[in-house]
Amino acid sequence: MSVVVRPLALSDLADLLAVQLACYGEGFVESGEVFARRLASPANCSLVLERGGSVCAYLAAYRSVRGKVTPLHGDFEAVAQPDTLYLHDMAVLPARAGQGLARALLQPLWAQAASQGLLHSALVSVQGSQVYWERHGYVLQPLADVAQRERLASYGEGAVYMARNL
Repeated sequence: MSVVVRPLALSDLADLLAVQLACYGEGFVESGEVFARRLASPANCSLVLERGGSVCAYLAAYRSVRGKVTPLHGDFEAVAQPDTLYLHDMAVLPARAGQGLARALLQPLWAQAASQGLLHSALVSVQGSQVYWERHGYVLQPLADVAQRERLASYGEGAVYMARNL
């Protein structure tokens, strides 16, 4: 089956929401309205992956600055001088897990970000995914700013901010 990675579009929202619901508990599901606002952001660089013509994975991401956390249900806020590719959310249908689809989303986005002069990638690790992200070179990053720690807290207990160089 052919794999197609392309920019996430408004027409993908129903499929994205289905993938999201299959992957996360109700506490982490974000609405179509939130994703529509994110897609409208000039900083947006989200991707979707189709296999056999069906959406089975997505990566919600945007250009930001290191140390800035997007809260759960938050918008992708454009910044004047981005230096970081922020990975807000990545999900692969459980039936497609272990097929390299996450890497197929990550690698082109990392390459694109580096070619645009971004120096880092960052994310919030939730639901015990820290070891997964460590395998991809991400390390824990303390947040000195109180407002950013409050944003991190929106993800609940166990959420950590992580970053890696591109």
